[in-house]
Amino acid sequence: MSLTAKGSRTLREGVIGAVLFACAAASTLVTIGVVLVLLRETLTFFAEVSLVDFLTDTRWEPMFQDQHFGVMPLLSGSLMVAVGAGVIALPVGLMTAIFLSEYSSSRLRRALKPMLEVLAGIPTVVYGYFALTFITPILRIVFPGTDIFNAASASIVVGVMIIPTVASLSEDALRAVPDSLREGAYGLGATKLEVSTTVVVPAALSGIIASFILAISRAIGETMAVTIAAGNLANLTLNPLESIQTMTAYIVSASLGDTPQGTIAYQTLFAVAMTLFLITLAMNVLSQWVLSRFREEYQ
Repeated sequence: MSLTAKGSRTLREGVIGAVLFACAAASTLVTIGVVLVLLRETLTFFAEVSLVDFLTDTRWEPMFQDQHFGVMPLLSGSLMVAVGAGVIALPVGLMTAIFLSEYSSSRLRRALKPMLEVLAGIPTVVYGYFALTFITPILRIVFPGTDIFNAASASIVVGVMIIPTVASLSEDALRAVPDSLREGAYGLGATKLEVSTTVVVPAALSGIIASFILAISRAIGETMAVTIAAGNLANLTLNPLESIQTMTAYIVSASLGDTPQGTIAYQTLFAVAMTLFLITLAMNVLSQWVLSRFREEYQ
């Protein structure tokens, strides 16, 4: 290679490295900017509202004359939807992953995976109206006292939405388990079900748990489907058939332009957003810790 060609290649590599660094730096700066904006408005909010009241008050009425700023109803609504979605998505997603990894042929897997991932590509607003016009009427037939907007229908559609996350990540973890473990179990006389449930799943447990945590984090942060299906009533309840409001739904409803900028009601948007940010951040950090702490290394 001539010196000219070598110098040109070095220049190209340097330009590519600079572009990649700029992209990484831009994403980092955007993240820092978002956090700083949230932090500034949140600190302004807590200069007027006690953190203890925010975390312990059971009423959320920032728009009323007699204002209350207890985030508990919003937090309980978000957790109710996330738990309900997890009850549906985690077992279904894991069983789907086991089938794709251990039972299906490669040809069938190539056909099923794109079909499964289509669920993740459907707009969330479509899921919301599907819950409102299809799932809720069925719930009202089975349980006549069900509210039109309710947590159960929101949980069901969010559970369907996060099935691809659980199934895809869990299948990747299952397929990463070396065939030697399977062959050893078969050599001892184990059946296919026994190999799948007692050998492969425990060996891939860290990846499976991480997929569960990421899916629940996705459910907590879901917005449009929950806003349409669950309603906008900040109701502290454990009854999934009643209308509730989640943190994301409140942010949507309160940021439509009716809240004057600079008011305490406006700053509640950032306080709730910061709470949601910290919860999802903690869950993502937890998933990474699970992966690093319990990951199995195979030679």
